[in-house]
Amino acid sequence: MVSEPLNYRTDGEVFIKSPENVHLGENVFIGHGAFIDGYYTGPGVTIGDNSWIGQQCFLHGAGGIFIGRDVGVAPGVTIITSCHTLVGCGPIIRNPIEFKEVRLDDGCDIGVGAIIYAGVTIGTGAQVAAGAVVIHDVPEYAIVAGIPAKVATFRR
Repeated sequence: MVSEPLNYRTDGEVFIKSPENVHLGENVFIGHGAFIDGYYTGPGVTIGDNSWIGQQCFLHGAGGIFIGRDVGVAPGVTIITSCHTLVGCGPIIRNPIEFKEVRLDDGCDIGVGAIIYAGVTIGTGAQVAAGAVVIHDVPEYAIVAGIPAKVATFRR
């Protein structure tokens, strides 16, 4: 994996925050307007060989994002690795923050505008439909859709 200098192809301006915590494999494409936050502490973002990150994606690496090889992440996808714990009835913004890794295993595909929540693993070869909100792990080769995303079928 190459981390310095960052090694990727793009079709326009890309914003990479804390690049020292962003690690890219070979032949990675990052679309214009993407925002990749390696976060100033923690594991950051790792993107494997031959993966494709679409335009205007937001990847927040505070809890760690691992994207395997040959993964497609369509435009407008959001991946969040932190969330406020829900304790008491006071303002949520004052609650402690939890950090949880997100994994996109080899060969999976994430549809346009999908949202992946902290702690989720998308299994090898799985497909997430456009606009899905994924709050639970997705099994290998499953196709999930909806809000919240549920298994619709399996790839054969």
